[in-house]
Amino acid sequence: MAHPYHHSLSSVRKWGGVVADYQRIHDWFDESKKIIVDFRHRALRHHAEGIFMAETIFGTTVTLGNGRLIPVRLIGEQHVREDLGFVPSFADWVKAIRPEPWMGRAVRLDDSSVTSQGM
Repeated sequence: MAHPYHHSLSSVRKWGGVVADYQRIHDWFDESKKIIVDFRHRALRHHAEGIFMAETIFGTTVTLGNGRLIPVRLIGEQHVREDLGFVPSFADWVKAIRPEPWMGRAVRLDDSSVTSQGM
């Protein structure tokens, strides 16, 4: 799938309703395209934790115009499966990141920056 609108059409075919019933959820999954416009944007939300995050943001269910309730988790799973073929874990994405030296560099705290206030 290339666009949230097409995911929404797929949701309509699967559960009924209209595109607007699903659009905001599918838009949210692909909102990370604001950061990076290729497939790597999916690492931010296209995984099991991202699906549960969507449920936290949009609620457990959406109510279609006809009153039918559809679980947000199922909508998220549909979106991710259409893009990736399965629902990966966040760990699956992290395993694909090549570590760079700057990623593990820690800066030593300067003792003079620590005050005794509140201690």
